[in-house]
Amino acid sequence: MVAKRGHGLTCFARLSLFLFGLTLSSAHQTTVQCIARKLKLEDNQLLRTEKRFRVFMGNYGRNYSTREEYLQRLEIFAGNMLRAAENQALDPTAIHGVTQFSDLTEDEFQRHYTGVNGGFPLNNGAGGVAPPLEMDGLPEDFDWREKGAVTEVKMQGKCGSCWAFSTTGSIEGANFIATGKLLNLSEQQLVDCDNQCDITERTTCDNGCNGGLMTNAYKYLLESGGLEEESSYPYTGEKGECKFDPGKVAVRITNFTNIPVDENQIAAYLVKHGPLAIGLNAIFMQTYIGGVSCPLICSKRWLNHGVLLVGYRAKGFSILRLGNKPYWIIKNSWGKRWGVDGYYMLCRGHAICGMNTMVSAAMVAQTQTTTQTAIAWHEDRRKWVGDRSQHPPRIAKDQIISWSTSYEELLSTNEPFAEPIPLPVRFHYLKESNLMHKKCMCSNGCHNVKVYL
Repeated sequence: MVAKRGHGLTCFARLSLFLFGLTLSSAHQTTVQCIARKLKLEDNQLLRTEKRFRVFMGNYGRNYSTREEYLQRLEIFAGNMLRAAENQALDPTAIHGVTQFSDLTEDEFQRHYTGVNGGFPLNNGAGGVAPPLEMDGLPEDFDWREKGAVTEVKMQGKCGSCWAFSTTGSIEGANFIATGKLLNLSEQQLVDCDNQCDITERTTCDNGCNGGLMTNAYKYLLESGGLEEESSYPYTGEKGECKFDPGKVAVRITNFTNIPVDENQIAAYLVKHGPLAIGLNAIFMQTYIGGVSCPLICSKRWLNHGVLLVGYRAKGFSILRLGNKPYWIIKNSWGKRWGVDGYYMLCRGHAICGMNTMVSAAMVAQTQTTTQTAIAWHEDRRKWVGDRSQHPPRIAKDQIISWSTSYEELLSTNEPFAEPIPLPVRFHYLKESNLMHKKCMCSNGCHNVKVYL
C-alpha cells in the first residue's frame, strides 16, 4: 500500500513537472514573440537573430545567469542589429554589425565605454589655442605607428576612462619624439589621482571611471610633476586609492595646447608635433566593424569619447564603390578585437562627428631631468616665490628688472623657499610684455618655460 502510494505520488509529481515545463515553454515563446512584435520582426527574422545572438555569446564569452536576463539581452541585441542596419544605411563606406557591445543599451555603452565629460565641443584649458602652422610639404599619407611613436592598443574595460588613455597616448608620442624612447605610461595614475576641473566649467571634473577631460589631465600632470610608467602603476579598470610616487615619474610635460579646428591644421600639427588627443561623438562606433566611417548624420555638438589621432591616408577602401575617401587613423582603447585591430578609420575633411573640435597636444622636455624650480618676484611679499614643478607659480606678480643670479645668491638676500632647492641652477630672466621667458641652464639638460605674470 505504501509502495503504491509512493508510485502514485511519483506519477503526480512527474505530471506536475511536465505541465510546469509546458507553462515555462509557453511563457518563453510568448516572451520571445513579444520581443518580435515590439521590434516588428517576422518569425524567420527572430529565429536568425537568436542564432546570431548565441554565436555572439560564444564569441565574447557571455553567460547570463537567468532566463530573464537572457531574454532581456536578446531584446537589446535584436534592437542593436536593427540599429546596425540603420547605421549601415547612413554610413555606407563602413561596415556595421555585431561587436562586443551588441548586448548593451546605448546608455550602458556610453556610460561604461566612453567617458569624455562636458559633452559640448571645447577649446578649454590654460593651454590656449595654438597658432596656425605652415602646411606646405605635408605628406599625402602619414602614420606615427610606422615611426614607432605609438604603443599597442589598450583595453579600458568597463570603465569610462577613455580620457586617460587619450591623454597618455598623446604624451607617449610626444615623449618618443623628444627622447627617441617609446614608454608605456600609466592610465591608472590619472584614474586614481586626477581630480582636476575645467576652468570654464567647474562641474566638469576628472573622476576616474566616471569620465574626464584630456586638458584637465594635462593640468593635473603639470601640477603633480608627471606620469609613471604602466609597469610601476598598472591599470585595474576601476578607481582606487592614489598611489602616485613622484620618485617614479617617467615623463614630465612642460605645457599643452589646443589645436585649431581646421582639419588641415590638425594634419600639420599631427605631422610636426606627434599623435593628438581628440574627442568625438562615438554613436556610430558601437556597431563599427571596419571600412572608412563617413556617416551622413553625426552630431558635432555632443562629444562623449576620447581617442588618439595617429595618422591619415589620402584614399580609403569603400565597400560600395562610392569612391575613395581620405580618412583619419584613430587609435581606440577597446582592445584589438574591436574595429580594425583596435583602430577607427574616420572620414577626413568634413568635421565628422565633431572630431576637430576637441583636439590637444602635450609638450615634453627633450631631456627628462630632476624637478626644477620656477621662481618669480612677488611684489606684495617682497620676496622670490616659486614651486618645484615645471609650471609657473600661481601667485607670481610682474617684476621690473631683468637679472641673472644663482640659487646661492638668491638665498643669501631673500627668505628661504618653502621647499628645499634641489640643485644649484642659474636662471636668466628676460622681460617681454606680460610674460617672462625662463631659460633653465643646468648640467643635465635645458628647458624653456614661459612664466605668465
